[in-house]
Amino acid sequence: MRIAVVDGQGGGIGKHIVEKLRREFPEDLEIIALGTNALATSVMLRAGANEGATGENAIVFNAPRVDLIAGPVSILIPNAMLGELTAQMAAALSASPARKILLPLTRSGIEIIGLRSEPLPHLIGELVQRVKELAVQQSAAGR
Repeated sequence: MRIAVVDGQGGGIGKHIVEKLRREFPEDLEIIALGTNALATSVMLRAGANEGATGENAIVFNAPRVDLIAGPVSILIPNAMLGELTAQMAAALSASPARKILLPLTRSGIEIIGLRSEPLPHLIGELVQRVKELAVQQSAAGR
């Protein structure tokens, strides 16, 4: 399974996602760090991602080439992350056939109703648990 973890700014959220995925999955899980900037990419690489790429073209190119995309929900919002996430990045990520497992974190003036407020470590735990469930389903289907 190939998972893209997408983050920007300081890469802290992506770092925590990568660390938890790396602890919970065998080494055959391929994690690709896709950062909106070089700092975010490098932080996710140090956390254990197999490969990393930075910027609009990297995200647009890789979005349709992964099985799953993880990150904050703001990766689907143009101009999120103080403008680091371009409209082309948001379009590529949202149009990707990959399943998206997103954290309900946004500073873009958007509220998502119906979600409970949880600390970030709990949300990342839920994200990783869902990835595990999907990995089992994918294995059972023979992919």
